[in-house]
Formats: sequence, C-alpha cells, structure tokens
Amino acid sequence: MSHQDTDAAASTSGKPALIRLPSVLQRVEVSRPTLYRMIARDEFPKGIKLGDRMTVWNADEVDAWIRQRIEQGGAK
Repeated sequence: MSHQDTDAAASTSGKPALIRLPSVLQRVEVSRPTLYRMIARDEFPKGIKLGDRMTVWNADEVDAWIRQRIEQGGAK
C-alpha cells in the first residue's frame, strides 16, 4: 500500500486524515526545502511528530492552507 493509499483510507474512516511528507509536497507543489522554510516562518501548518523519523500533517489543515492561498490570489 502506497502513502497515498494510506492517506485516502484514513480520510474515509471518520478519523482525521493524516498525510505524510510526499503527499504534502504533492498537494502544495513546492520543494521540500521551500516547505520547511515556510514552516519555520509560520507560513504553513506544522507537522505532527509521530516518532524520530515520522512526521504527518492534518490533511484538513493543508487543504485549508491551499484554499486560503487561492482566495488570496497566490503567493504574497
């Protein structure tokens, strides 16, 4: 099962959909360094650490960030 398959399954179970970095990068279409710069500047939702090497994001927060960017007309 791929990361995307796992992400999709989580959203249909009634639990908050948690997505991993590859899915976040695919949704927002920025590079990894750009994403982490935005997080450091509080311009993007912070991830949730599940372990030493695993961080996930709430899919609803990521989608809300995308909608907000669209409403604002893109980049600042």
